[in-house]
Amino acid sequence: MKIANHTVVEINYTLKDADGTVIDSSANGEPLKYLQGVGNIIPGLEREMLEKAPGDKFTAVIAPEDGYGQQNPELIQTMPRSAFGGVEDLEVGMAFHAQSTDGHPIEVEVVDIDGDEVTINGNHPLAGVELHFDIEVVSVRDATEEEIDHGHVH
Repeated sequence: MKIANHTVVEINYTLKDADGTVIDSSANGEPLKYLQGVGNIIPGLEREMLEKAPGDKFTAVIAPEDGYGQQNPELIQTMPRSAFGGVEDLEVGMAFHAQSTDGHPIEVEVVDIDGDEVTINGNHPLAGVELHFDIEVVSVRDATEEEIDHGHVH
């Protein structure tokens, strides 16, 4: 069976950046299962998966626009340390939940601290990164009606 929309796909993968640094991998765990065609994985990889079959091994290079997007400079902001009231030991790398300007919840990371000014970045950590996937298709099956209705694998 080949991968098509509304199939449940199981893959082994290794994700690297353009320099070959491993970002994520299923090698030490279970294969990734997802429902094809409903946006459970990034758009560029979802397109690359179409028509593949169990046993297929391939590499997919996904541009930032088809992955997590480009870095949005509007999501990088400098604010006063006092905005983090209650956090005594503020450090670069800390993550916080916040609201975007349009009211959606986002996670922001502290990327710089300069005296009383704190710079946060609300972009996805892989925004602006060209993604290199090594994929092995493990299995493909038709999704159940319930999986299609719910938009995810059961």
